Amino acid sequence: MALGLAILLAIFVLDEPWSWVAVVLGATFELAETALLIWWSKRRRVMVGAETLVGRRAVVSTDCNPEGQVRVAGEIWRARCDVGALAGDGVVVREVDGLTLVVEPG
Repeated sequence: MALGLAILLAIFVLDEPWSWVAVVLGATFELAETALLIWWSKRRRVMVGAETLVGRRAVVSTDCNPEGQVRVAGEIWRARCDVGALAGDGVVVREVDGLTLVVEPG
């Protein structure tokens, strides 16, 4: 937008030396803005996959003795709890084994 405005000013309003200054400043602003937006979009790591569930809290949906189901991040997952947990208990995901979450009370 700044570059377009600078070009319009250079063509219709400004005299010869200032028209070039306006275009260079507009282009510089556009490049700086683009670089800043690219840097800002890359500052966080993408969090996808079942591995991102490790360490999250979950609620047991069906008794986990030793296998059952838990609800974590709004989804229901198959879970294995070696200690055992009853429906409604809070657990923590410790690892992912295929499509099964290994959980423990916590």
